[in-house]
Amino acid sequence: MSGHSKFANIKHKKEKNDAAKGKIFTIIGKEIAVAVKEGGPNPDNNFKLATVIAKAKANNMPNETIERGIKKASGEGGNVDYKTITYEGYGPGGTAIIVEALTDNTNRTASNVRSAFTKGNGSIGTPGCVSFMFDKKGQIIIDKEECSMSSEDLMMVALDAGADDFKEEDDSYEILTAPDNSFQSVVEALEKENIATVSAEITMIPQNYVSVTDADSVKYIQRILDLLDEDDDVQAVYHNWDEEN
Repeated sequence: MSGHSKFANIKHKKEKNDAAKGKIFTIIGKEIAVAVKEGGPNPDNNFKLATVIAKAKANNMPNETIERGIKKASGEGGNVDYKTITYEGYGPGGTAIIVEALTDNTNRTASNVRSAFTKGNGSIGTPGCVSFMFDKKGQIIIDKEECSMSSEDLMMVALDAGADDFKEEDDSYEILTAPDNSFQSVVEALEKENIATVSAEITMIPQNYVSVTDADSVKYIQRILDLLDEDDDVQAVYHNWDEEN
């Protein structure tokens, strides 16, 4: 992945989210509810909640909104019981797609996800059919224009806090960590240095990217991704399509 910046794509996604801030906040709100239910309201001993909070801050969710979500999830009654489901499948051009969903109606979600793949000339596969092509990592993206610290100093802050890798691109810095407490340690170290992040989350990073040049295949891949993005049950979509080519 070195030398292959995904910052433009992440920035584009954030701009789309900014135009629909309510949706991204709803998505994160669901994740907070599930994290609190599974591990309690204290992020100090609930790694899943700590990672969701890092994601919330990267998306400029106000602290009071985060705290309100945690309190609501900690209360009795009125909380929807969400189930986490992961789908794996294939898009046109040999692309691999992973879909993570949180839903209170598994039949509805399965139908919608299957429909998205079908309309984009793709297909749902069996669990594990494409996930082996991805590595689960903590990923932090920093916009160079928003960072006053030198690349050398930033790298030392990240590595000292437990990062596995630091990469400098033309427009951004990418920090990779193991998907464990080292991710939170790096996030906290950056916060102490007042370093703003474009993205900070546990994600699935492709081991290799697939370039698709056929115009119809590109159109259908985008169709799948757009339909999944519009689905309120879908929390995250990972793919190995090289959108820059």
